[in-house]
Amino acid sequence: MTVWTLGINHHTAPLDLRGRFAFALDQISPTLQTYRQSLQRQPEATLLSTCNRTELYGAGDPTIVEPTLDWLAATGGVSTHVLRDHAYVLRDDQAARHAFRVASGLDSMVLGEAQILGQLKNAVRAADEAGALGSTLHQLFQRSFSVAKQVRSSTEIGAHSISMTAAAVRLAAQLFEDLGEIRVLFVGAGEMIELAVTHFAAKTPKSMAIANRTLERGEQLAGRFGASVLRLSDLPERLHEFDAVISCTASTLPIIGLGAVERALKKRRHRPMFMVDLAVPRDIEPEVKALDDIYLYTVDDLAQVVQTGKDNRQAAVAQAEAIIDAGVQSFMHWMEQRNPSQGVVPLIQQLNGQAEQWRAAELLKAQKRLAKGEPPEAVMEALARALTQKMLHGPLAELHAGDAEQRAATAQWVSRLLLRDKS
Repeated sequence: MTVWTLGINHHTAPLDLRGRFAFALDQISPTLQTYRQSLQRQPEATLLSTCNRTELYGAGDPTIVEPTLDWLAATGGVSTHVLRDHAYVLRDDQAARHAFRVASGLDSMVLGEAQILGQLKNAVRAADEAGALGSTLHQLFQRSFSVAKQVRSSTEIGAHSISMTAAAVRLAAQLFEDLGEIRVLFVGAGEMIELAVTHFAAKTPKSMAIANRTLERGEQLAGRFGASVLRLSDLPERLHEFDAVISCTASTLPIIGLGAVERALKKRRHRPMFMVDLAVPRDIEPEVKALDDIYLYTVDDLAQVVQTGKDNRQAAVAQAEAIIDAGVQSFMHWMEQRNPSQGVVPLIQQLNGQAEQWRAAELLKAQKRLAKGEPPEAVMEALARALTQKMLHGPLAELHAGDAEQRAATAQWVSRLLLRDKS
């Protein structure tokens, strides 16, 4: 049994490649089922997919990693060679360390950001619903949640961190003289857009609008911030009305094309537009960035902005890494105890089986004696004595066997195992 992680992230793969391996939350369970059905030996598996990473966590036969790479490449429509050039494979303690660092926000584009922990919990829940989680990965992720909580409460890793949406507001403020005079359009109604609306609303823009495929969901979000709502299908005709556009949907194809933006600029008489595409895959065609008077930023473009203040948190990072180190050691100790090659699990099973045989045999004898009318007190006394004798027979026999040195060593082990309450 081994645990492993296979993935790509913002450190190893460009945005467009990451977009090929992006999975919406409702796709995770069926994707995991498809993956496991493609293998003869089905491993425990969990799939984490965010704008910055797609990672498969597995537990089982280590030889499964290579066919997993082939399957993931085929799923994303790229060759195994291309994926291998950008992917990483981590095993055992390195896989555990990575999971703990991800949960704690140490591997995020925004150092210490808390959103990833919720995304990881959702991924684990989806894996459980798919029947793919298993006891080993359950233990890994429960420990990762615990470590993340300790990092959050014991260090200042998240202090003064700049979120992606806060960075978008900062960039908008550099372009527009007064954010109170701009009209902002938000495309989508998910968690990231909700964060963006919250940050922009604090600057009291002239107006805000939300465009979403599901009008009801858009109305719920708009109602909280006094924003208007429009249908996604109306977006091309109304795009020119807005000075800033923030988009993050689960669409697999761009929903704001080059032609629509060109027409909007013409109607605006080339007044500048600020656009942020937080989606992976992209919501806005990349060619839009080349247009004059368009200031388009993707999640990768925001990387430099969100790193501000990172150097000031290096002491907190060191503290967090120490907490993670302890967590990794504890998890690997748990793994070693469960590893059949170490003989621990089979031995525990044998001990439990032997004890169950003794219990069943003596209970049957006791029931027969009670049926004959013997006093219950005498039957209980005989039952307890018989079980005690069976338990002590092996240790006592060993204490009388061998030479003096062997008996002394046996005595130490027997004392340690059976006399724990001795003061």
